[in-house]
Amino acid sequence: MALKLYNTLTRQKAEFEPIDRKNVRMYVCGPTVYDYAHIGNARPVIVFDVLFRLLRYVFGKEHVTYVRNITDVDDKINARAARDYPDLPLNDAIRKVTEATEKQFHEDIAALGVLPPTYEPRATEYIRRDDSRETMVSLIETLVRRGNAYVAEDHVLFDVASMPDYGRLSNRSLDEMEAGARVEVAPYKKGPMDFVLWKPSKPGEPAWPSPCGIAAPGRPGWHIECSAMAGALLGPEFDIHGGGIDLTFPHHENEIAQSRCAHGTPVMANVWMHNGFLQVEGEKMSKSLGNFVTIHELLTDGWPGEVLRFNMLRTHYRQPIDWTKKGLEESQKILSGWFSQSALDTNGQTDLSPAFIEALEDDLNTPKAIAELHGFAALKDGKRLGAALGFLGFDGATLRKATERAAETAQSVAFKVEPLISARLEARKRKDFAESDRIRDELAKMGISLKDSKNKETGEIETTWEVAR
Repeated sequence: MALKLYNTLTRQKAEFEPIDRKNVRMYVCGPTVYDYAHIGNARPVIVFDVLFRLLRYVFGKEHVTYVRNITDVDDKINARAARDYPDLPLNDAIRKVTEATEKQFHEDIAALGVLPPTYEPRATEYIRRDDSRETMVSLIETLVRRGNAYVAEDHVLFDVASMPDYGRLSNRSLDEMEAGARVEVAPYKKGPMDFVLWKPSKPGEPAWPSPCGIAAPGRPGWHIECSAMAGALLGPEFDIHGGGIDLTFPHHENEIAQSRCAHGTPVMANVWMHNGFLQVEGEKMSKSLGNFVTIHELLTDGWPGEVLRFNMLRTHYRQPIDWTKKGLEESQKILSGWFSQSALDTNGQTDLSPAFIEALEDDLNTPKAIAELHGFAALKDGKRLGAALGFLGFDGATLRKATERAAETAQSVAFKVEPLISARLEARKRKDFAESDRIRDELAKMGISLKDSKNKETGEIETTWEVAR
């Protein structure tokens, strides 16, 4: 079976044929490093890691180039830096925030079993003019020279009206976008949908020499960053561009406009892939609802990175996913059972089932591929099970560590808990329910969940316990 991918641009699933089979090129929008990455951020990281592995399997490791960027210039970064380091010059504070946050991001996604991309450019490395490669400044000047952008009050803006098929990716007309988008109302704009390529920096903000003869120093708009980095590292046209569905408009729509108009090409990327939204326990994730969950929090709470990865892959990447504790518990139980019977092969080549690969080649159908793993487990086919697990990025390391930590914790906790449970049972026998309840409440404060049941043979009440997550 040939590799087929769903293309947001055409709204069809079609056979994937790269521009150059010896250099298959993929770009995925990465994090803005101002805070811990939340679990929704993990979804594209995991999804496109699996695609990266599949592309390397189909075309050869040396024939795939994967770029995932780091955005390190942004208003949220500036605000975080000013808040956390008020006594430092802003540029120094920004460096502290971005370096620490980027380091934490890499540690967190490493626990998810993610391969490093071929290139991981930082936005600030691609701002200034550089004769050896495309940068944001050179791209902006090209757009102005071609008549697709204009200078107004120390800003440079993209002229949306200059691109007749703007809106094709998100399938919206210009009228719809004007009515529904939150656009900045500015008197210097030619059209309400025109967006910023460059803007003047406020006092104290990071600043670079401006393009197009603008005297005031400034900084780039968000959308131009990815166009510059993708163009510099992958060329004016490449194979796959990925990211979350929330980026389709305006970010990816604007990327396409900038890149196509600057390079004079019919496309930026041939295939546009977008993963679906993520909810937490059936609700939209937000800090106001108290259900905002970061990768780091889940790892710190004791969930193995492989469990987070597997739980994500149980839902097809284009579908919305409901992130629940029950789902995590099921994922951990399934993975633990599989690793107990698999002959792990992290190279994942020699014993791969054709049906398993065909599932992945069908638009990255991980639920169907996981169904194949269930079949291997039922047949006790440890070789194929291990090969498939290895191919998907599972080696059992985080599960083993979690099991070891849980055993150490259980031993330490049992030393404190079991005498209290015995005292509670004695209090119940003498009908001292006030004391029994007091001990139960004390254990609850320690994070201990109790379960009472009657022994069928003796009729005695027995209590089991676990550390509540």
